[in-house]
Amino acid sequence: MENLGKRNLLKQRQSKRANWLGVLAAGLMIFPSVVGGTPVLAQKPERNTLSYGELLQKVEKGQIKKVELDQTEQTARVYLSGRKPDAPPVQVQLLRENTELINKLKQKKIDFAEVSTANNRAAVGLLINLMWILPLVALMLLFLRRSTNASNQAMNFGKSRARFQMEAKTGVKFDEVAGVEEAKEELQEVVTFLKQPEKFTAVGAKIPKGVLLIGPPGTGKTLLAKAIAGEAGVPFFSISGSEFVEMFVGVGASRVRDLFKKAKDNAPCLIFIDEIDAVGRQRGAGIGGGNDEREQTLNQLLTEMDGFEGNTGIIIIAATNRPDVLDTALLRPGRFDRQVIVDLPDLKGRLEILQVHARNKKIAPTVSTEAIARRTPGFTGADLANLLNEAAILTARRRKEAITTLEIDDAIDRVVAGMEGTALVDSKNKRLIAYHEVGHALVGSLIKDHDPVQKVTLIPRGQALGLTWFTPNEEQGLISRSQIIARITGALGGRAAEEIVFGKPEVTTGAGNDLQYVTNLARQMVTKFGMSDLGPLSLENQSSEVFLGRDWMNKSEYSDKIAAKIDLQVREIINSSYNHAKELLQEHRIILERLVDLLAEQETIDGDFFRKVIEENTLVQITNERLAVPH
Repeated sequence: MENLGKRNLLKQRQSKRANWLGVLAAGLMIFPSVVGGTPVLAQKPERNTLSYGELLQKVEKGQIKKVELDQTEQTARVYLSGRKPDAPPVQVQLLRENTELINKLKQKKIDFAEVSTANNRAAVGLLINLMWILPLVALMLLFLRRSTNASNQAMNFGKSRARFQMEAKTGVKFDEVAGVEEAKEELQEVVTFLKQPEKFTAVGAKIPKGVLLIGPPGTGKTLLAKAIAGEAGVPFFSISGSEFVEMFVGVGASRVRDLFKKAKDNAPCLIFIDEIDAVGRQRGAGIGGGNDEREQTLNQLLTEMDGFEGNTGIIIIAATNRPDVLDTALLRPGRFDRQVIVDLPDLKGRLEILQVHARNKKIAPTVSTEAIARRTPGFTGADLANLLNEAAILTARRRKEAITTLEIDDAIDRVVAGMEGTALVDSKNKRLIAYHEVGHALVGSLIKDHDPVQKVTLIPRGQALGLTWFTPNEEQGLISRSQIIARITGALGGRAAEEIVFGKPEVTTGAGNDLQYVTNLARQMVTKFGMSDLGPLSLENQSSEVFLGRDWMNKSEYSDKIAAKIDLQVREIINSSYNHAKELLQEHRIILERLVDLLAEQETIDGDFFRKVIEENTLVQITNERLAVPH
């Protein structure tokens, strides 16, 4: 039915095109007659003509200077005496026999000659005919060329769309890739395999058939592939997984065959497939069956990588950020022998990445790349590149010569939280937001296991009306129970400050995101990390999506009684943390008020000054309490 509909649509388009050509051809056929005919307005006026008798009279009187006889048209062009040299000749209609006229012209010795316009009229007629024939022929050639191109495209539809370079000049080397040292070591061996295979074959080692790069977006997987291509100096094919997928049956598999055929002709070579999850998802997945065309493409890819016929000298490098959806047959040794994890960079990796991206930027000597690296945990290489670019844009906007720490700080805030908004005027809302943000920062500073405060601000960014930044002192691969409790307590400090100062009826919706965050953390403590009275149990697995062909819905792995206990444990963790936050704020109410006054006045307080104010006021409070105690 689909092919029939396409055929009818094609016939309709051809019919419309034929009708249009018919109208155009008819117009062009009428055009010569319009051009060749003599318009009424173009005819010569009467005063510029003579009758045959008047011509004879003027010849007798000697008023004629020259006569041109045209026997074909039976006309004469007469040049009269006494007229200007550029005056047009007078037209005279001749008779069939003009013996008398010719004799008188001879007697009066008047210059006359016989001319013919037949050749001229024939040439003009030919040109007029060509004026409509040539465009018609040009249109026919144009449509023939388009139909030929369409047929060629149909013949080339199954050809691979991979970009091919005999020696890929990507401009990227391993020296320019930072922050992924372990991945670089693995991939450098692949380059050595291609350049000096005898070093490995001498001890019986075989060249790996495939390397799968796995990691979050922006960690440098494609950049690593460019570095491999730049270092290897061998033919390089690059293609995206989505370019194999088409709506027509068999096209994807045909493109896979064509790609590997070209690769065999140029072996040893590299094939890089970006976003392989577009074509390599699990087969038989989804409700009601999978996409047969995509499965055929995947089957062909599996066969070409490690099927009945081997592919000697072809190394496939693929990249994905979703390894969980890939088919297990694609991941086995013999197809992808190595799986290289390209993870988020640590502190050292972030420092190296910043140094690479800072090479072509003017940065002030006072800026510390180590401090930037410490402030950006969880940033990928793409995030860090964007951070320095935003700082450079801010520097140019502020008309400075070099990037300073202020631009770096503003760029981090922009990348993480969004565009800076307009600060609130002094009002009740501004003071309420100040209490909320100081509540977060003060509780976080008073708890032992919480990350230190980096900055507190009332300047809106994105959807947030105020922000409190915490920066860890060191990389945290593992998080203890006390650290999670500290984070929950610090996140509840804003709501606790609102309730202490304004009372329960005046608490606002500002803590909505905080409550979602602490509820998620507390539930993970109970159900995933075994950090509650229920014991060391993992009660919830990560959900499996329906499109992977697994469960229709998430089945509960525990009874309703256990579910009630989970809810009770979550409430106990959150309530105890909330009460602890309120106790801390009540004990340090004087410091809270002092910090709120400073924040409302300055709108932004950095972490060092914030801690200094806490220490000074804590000493004053301790001294006052000692003086108040009777001896």
